[in-house]
Amino acid sequence: MHGKPRPAATAGEAISRMDQYVALGLIGQQEVAQLLGLNVTDLTCLGHVLGAGDSPLSAGDLAELTHLTTGAVTGVLNRLERAGYARRTPDPADRRRVRVVADPDAAARVVAVYEPFYARLGTLFAEYTPDEIAVIADWFGRAAEEMRAHLAQVRAGELGPVAP
Repeated sequence: MHGKPRPAATAGEAISRMDQYVALGLIGQQEVAQLLGLNVTDLTCLGHVLGAGDSPLSAGDLAELTHLTTGAVTGVLNRLERAGYARRTPDPADRRRVRVVADPDAAARVVAVYEPFYARLGTLFAEYTPDEIAVIADWFGRAAEEMRAHLAQVRAGELGPVAP
């Protein structure tokens, strides 16, 4: 596998393309959520549950990952259970806690919606060298950390709205 020459781009151009991708992603998540009969918050939480795989998350873990209150997570879990996407199971190590487990049939429906997109991304990644993919993965990981830091500032009220 050989990387092909890439056109030069500035950091500003890269950020602009990222903004376009994020905007499309937000719209896409809304449409996928509608297709699955969920809202975006519930779909996001379900994504975390599915991503946990064989290590089910506790309701508290889900609250921490999503920065939702435990009360809000209770509402999410109620809706996911009613829709048949997940269920609560007792935590074998601590009966006071529950673990959230995805329903396998529902998980398969979610995967079926995302699989074509991930296949497209796989084809796209095949055009890059392992070193280029490492840079992309590193950038996304580091950018996610910067987003977490920025969100912490927003939530702490350190970045108030700009006056008109």
